[in-house]
Amino acid sequence: MSDNSLKFLHIGEAAERRAIAVRAQGGAAPGLLWLGGYKSDMKGTKAQALADWAAREGRACVRFDYSGHGESEGAFTDGTIGRWLDESLAVFDAYASGSQIVIGSSMGGWLALLMVRALRRRPPPYPLPQAGEGKVGAPAHVAGLVLIAPAVDFTEELMWKRFTPAIKQELETKGVWARPSEYSSEPYLVTRQLIEEGRNHLLLGGMIETGCPVRILQGVEDPDVPWRHAVELTSRLACDDVVLTLVKDGDHRLSRPEDIERFIRAVAEF
Repeated sequence: MSDNSLKFLHIGEAAERRAIAVRAQGGAAPGLLWLGGYKSDMKGTKAQALADWAAREGRACVRFDYSGHGESEGAFTDGTIGRWLDESLAVFDAYASGSQIVIGSSMGGWLALLMVRALRRRPPPYPLPQAGEGKVGAPAHVAGLVLIAPAVDFTEELMWKRFTPAIKQELETKGVWARPSEYSSEPYLVTRQLIEEGRNHLLLGGMIETGCPVRILQGVEDPDVPWRHAVELTSRLACDDVVLTLVKDGDHRLSRPEDIERFIRAVAEF
C-alpha cells in the first residue's frame, strides 16, 4: 500500500455492496488517517495538504471517500452516519497498521470519535481483515485525534433543532430536503433517514472517553459549527489530554494557508 494510487475496498453484501475509493501511501508510524466532511472528498485542500506533508516527512497516510462521495460508489442520499462509520472502520482495518493519528474534519470529527469508541469496545488485539485487503504489519490502534471544526451530533444539534417547521414538514412528507450550500452551486440533499439514523450515534449527552490526546481547531467565524459547539465537546472530553484552539477569524473550512499550517502543526505533535 505504498504507491498512493487509487484502490477500491469492497464492503457490504448484495444490494449494500459498494466500492470505497482509497489512497494509501506507506511510511513511518504513527500513520495518518483522514476522515473528511459531509459532501467533501479526499482531493480537498486539507486532505491533499496532509498527504503532501506525510510524503515529505515519510509518514504513512490513508485517505478515502465515503460512499456517495468523490470517487466511491453509492448514492449520496443512501448515506447515514452509521453507514459512513462502517466504511471508516473497514478502511481503518484494511489499510492502517500500528499507531495511527486520526484527523477528522467537520462530520469527520464526529466519525473519528465514533470510530474510537467502536475500536475501544473491541477485545484487543483488534481483528485483522481477511487476506488480500492490503493490510500489512501490526494491528492498528489510535494514538491521537486532530479534529477540525468537529460537527459532533450535527444531524440533531446543527440540523434538526435549527430547521423551521416547514423544513421539518418537508422532510416528513417527502423524505428529503434540498439545503442550499455556501460551498457549491448544487444544494445538499438532506434525507429523513440521515436525521433519524443519526440519533443512534449522538455523543454530547454524556462523557466521551477516547483514551488518547485530542487536538481541536475551531474557527470563531464558522457559520456551520458554532465555536461554542466545540467548547461543549471539549467539556465532554474531561478524562483526556485535550487542547482546543480557537481561530478568531477562522471560517468552517479552515483551508487558508495559515489554517493549513496550524492543523499540520497539530498533527506533527504526535
